[in-house]
Amino acid sequence: MKILKDIFSIFFPEICLCCNDYLATNESIICLNCRHDLPLTNFSFEENNLIEKSFYGRIPLESATSLFYFFKKGNVQRLIHELKYKKQQQVGTLIGNWLGDQLIESGRFSTIDCIIPVPLHKKKLKKRGYNQVTTFGESLAKKLDVPYYPTVLVRVSSTKTQTKKLRLDRWKNVHELFRVQNNFTLENKHVLLIDDVITTGATLEACYEALNKIKNLKISIACMAYTK
Repeated sequence: MKILKDIFSIFFPEICLCCNDYLATNESIICLNCRHDLPLTNFSFEENNLIEKSFYGRIPLESATSLFYFFKKGNVQRLIHELKYKKQQQVGTLIGNWLGDQLIESGRFSTIDCIIPVPLHKKKLKKRGYNQVTTFGESLAKKLDVPYYPTVLVRVSSTKTQTKKLRLDRWKNVHELFRVQNNFTLENKHVLLIDDVITTGATLEACYEALNKIKNLKISIACMAYTK
């Protein structure tokens, strides 16, 4: 099997999703040079980190983290673009495994009971074919040995892209766009709410508003990247 793989790689070599150089036989998805240059936040090990501070007065979080900082035209943006728009779902698995190891090591997320993703609207899900955080969430869930619940939160109306909107406009655009179904399993639970990139946090805040109707629910947040 290894011989066949080696022969295949000669004729169809894999390339790094960050720099487009050919990957060595011991590399996967991204090369070691690009991996070492990715901007880690280390928020998993830091209480009162920038994400947690950004939600003060908005969401009473237990903990919050992201694996990377997000910079325009940086390698993290390239990776998430490949995941989101080019069906490179192995990127989500890579980031989920990487962050999952951090969460276990930090001990700050040891009481998580389940993982819930920010959902896509059904029209966008049908068009894209997948939620970009699915493999990320599944990998985290496997690492933490907790269930992954992709259908608890539902986006009830579609919105235009949030990328170029001001903070107030984003909040108006996402407020009350989510509802909870099958919430009976979540009472007294500690939920890890996940998304790809935190910018203003308006979408996550709107998700919290929906989840906050559940009795004695605790919420933490984990994302792939955080925009300063």
